[in-house]
Amino acid sequence: MELGLQQRWALITGSHRGTGEVIAACLAAEQANVIVHGFGESEARSSAQEIGVQHYVFGDLRTPKGAASIYEQVLSITETLHILVNNYGEAEPGKWFQTSETDWLRVYEKNVLSAMHMVNQFAPAMREQGWGRIIQLSTIGALTPNSRMPHYYASKAALVNFSLSLAKELSCSGVTVNCVSPGLIKTPEVTAGLMAKAQSKGWGNSWEEVEPKAVSEKFPNLVGRIARREEIAALVCFLASERAAFINGQNIRIDGGAVELAF
Repeated sequence: MELGLQQRWALITGSHRGTGEVIAACLAAEQANVIVHGFGESEARSSAQEIGVQHYVFGDLRTPKGAASIYEQVLSITETLHILVNNYGEAEPGKWFQTSETDWLRVYEKNVLSAMHMVNQFAPAMREQGWGRIIQLSTIGALTPNSRMPHYYASKAALVNFSLSLAKELSCSGVTVNCVSPGLIKTPEVTAGLMAKAQSKGWGNSWEEVEPKAVSEKFPNLVGRIARREEIAALVCFLASERAAFINGQNIRIDGGAVELAF
């Protein structure tokens, strides 16, 4: 399927590592002009080299000053940004009655204000040019949270809410806004954690042995495994494309048909 991403300029926040880096690589493979973002120049440059793209920017998008710096760097690369993927975000451990106001504010800054700063910088020009894609990375826990990490899940729920509000603000402009909400993803960190747990649980020694047992206990779903980062990236690429022009204001779960959230 031709996605029509050739010559489109895309910025993926937090693409110096993890799922963001895989999303950037997927967009680059579809011939989009990818701009990698990292907090520091060296990590952004290293990731861009790893992916095989030329352009990168750096800065702390959690602050208005940092976001403005990123905006100016992007303008030095291209006059037109077509695709903004607000991938950056972080989970923090915590339990009810043990997380402070400072914890809540810090997580909200990471997962909501960072995206808001980027939107404020880039969305007005997208509306003026009559074409744009804004894609936010949330989580299925935004609407079906567990009792742990309440501040993280609340912030991701706010991101879903603000995405729909923004889609309404940009209605009939050619700019779409959608959320992608994954379940558990097979990142190196998740893999290492599950393999370590497997030792105490007696699940086995190989990933092929461990994954179905971990899924049964931690993330029951109708596919019987956890998502690969490439699958998340493929959905983001589709939403960024010409083919997805009629998908707007949505929160799209990519969770294998999860039927229970026991993690």
